[in-house]
Formats: sequence, C-alpha cells, structure tokens
Amino acid sequence: MAKGVLIHNPSLGYDDRPERHYHFPKQYLSRVERLVGDWILYYESKRNGGAMAYTAMARLLHVRPDPARADHHYVDVEPGSYLPFARPVPPIHDGTVLSGYLRTAQNTISAGRRVAAVQPLDDGDFWRIVGLGMETDTLPREGEGEAAGMAEASAAYVHDGLRAQVTITRAMRDRAFRARVVVAYDSTCAFSGLRLVNGGGRAEVQAAHIRPVAAEGPDAVTNGLALSGTLHWMFDRGLLGLSEGGDILVSRQVNDGDGTARLLTPDRRAALPARAHLRPHPDHLRWHRDHVFRH
Repeated sequence: MAKGVLIHNPSLGYDDRPERHYHFPKQYLSRVERLVGDWILYYESKRNGGAMAYTAMARLLHVRPDPARADHHYVDVEPGSYLPFARPVPPIHDGTVLSGYLRTAQNTISAGRRVAAVQPLDDGDFWRIVGLGMETDTLPREGEGEAAGMAEASAAYVHDGLRAQVTITRAMRDRAFRARVVVAYDSTCAFSGLRLVNGGGRAEVQAAHIRPVAAEGPDAVTNGLALSGTLHWMFDRGLLGLSEGGDILVSRQVNDGDGTARLLTPDRRAALPARAHLRPHPDHLRWHRDHVFRH
C-alpha cells in the first residue's frame, strides 16, 4: 500500500465518479494497484477551466476491469471515505511545490511528471496537503455535524512543519462539505434564487445532503444543494424535491401552497451551478424522490 494522487477532470471523457470510482487506462494498472487499501488525493487538472488544485481525499478499495473497454479499469472508493476539501489546494504553497514527486532541484514542478494521471505521494506531503485543504473560516451552522457516533478513524498530518493528530469527525466532514457547496452555488439558495450573505460577509445558506449520510449519501458537491434554512427543512421532510432537469417539485401535502410559491423562484427552476459537473447527480435526485419526497 502507498498513498498517491489521481488526476481528475470532468472534461477528460473518463467515467469518473470521484466519491465512488476512478476510471483509468490499462497503462496505469500497476501504479493504481499499489495504492489500493490506502488514501489518495484527487487533483483537478486545468483542462477547460479546471481548478489546478488538490480537491479531495479518499481511500481506494479494489480494482476491477471495465466490462465495456478491455483496455481500461476502475478502482472503487471505500464507501464513506470520500472527503472533499473545504478549499482547493494549489500545487505550490508558500513558494514550495507540495509534492516531492513533482518537485525539481530548483523547486519547480517537473513538466514530465506532472502529466502522469497516477502519481505517488509520501505520507508527509499527503497529510500536509490534507491539513491545508481542511482550513476554512466557513464553519457549520449551529447543530450541523453534531450527531453522536459519527467519528471516523484518526489520522496524522504535517502542517507548518509540525506533525499533529486530527480526527476526521462528522463535524469536520460537514464543515468541508458546506464550504464546497457554498462556493459551488456562490452563496445562493438553489430554490429561492436569493444570494444570502450577512453583514460580515458570511454565507447564510445551508448545505443540504440530497441523499442523507445516514442513507450512505456521500459528502460530494453532486449530492448537495445550497438552501435557506426553511427550504432546507422542507426538502429534508419531502415537501420539496428536484427533477433531473432542474424543476422544483412541490408536494401535494404542502398545506400553504401560495406561501410556499412565494419562497421559490418565479419559474420554479432551481438556480444550479454553471459548471455541469457540480450540479446534483441524477442518482441522488432519484433517490430523494423515491425515498423522501411526498408525492
């Protein structure tokens, strides 16, 4: 086992679902097999406006062949292990290339190595990047992420030259999830279309899981919606839903249809991220309609 980096970009044409699996050509099979059982970082490449940064971490479970393409494979992600960073981490921080594999003697990024889709990463570099990725001033709202018994295994990371212990708790996951959802939706409630920011510049929208964590929903932006408190409550209780096409659905069990209509966008169309890969995944929306929404 070893830690590493998987280069990901939605525009590359691979069948990636970062929270579930990574799709790669056969030439990287041996490299990926060495990473199975350990943690990896996802790095979003620059193609078509990519973040050019480390964006998430996950633990790899096992490799399987692609039944449709003989020269490709999948590596599955351990359920519940995927964790998006609160903020993307550029490959250079404070003038230093964070990956020793990419760092040249002149402290620049190796042009030859940076194009590899699968890259090794040592423990120190890995946990330093994780530490940087989890730094954020965007805290969860009161009561978010406080469910008992949701702590994950503890792990060590290196930050500012010091090794420290952190526990990847539900609260930490919720904080990172909320930060990424708020940025993806530009602090705008998807159902009302209102950009909710207080006088201190802090976003007031909440991050709603479409498929709850308790029902094995991932902490992925594609499983999230930015919603105001009232609309979040209604969505979680099945009084509101969302179609794959972006239409806001109102349950027949809503007892104040006119009042609810005034809370929503005039055309009942959700205000979703401009970048398609950040929008809700159809699988999660379907699950919510099948298991939560009150038809």
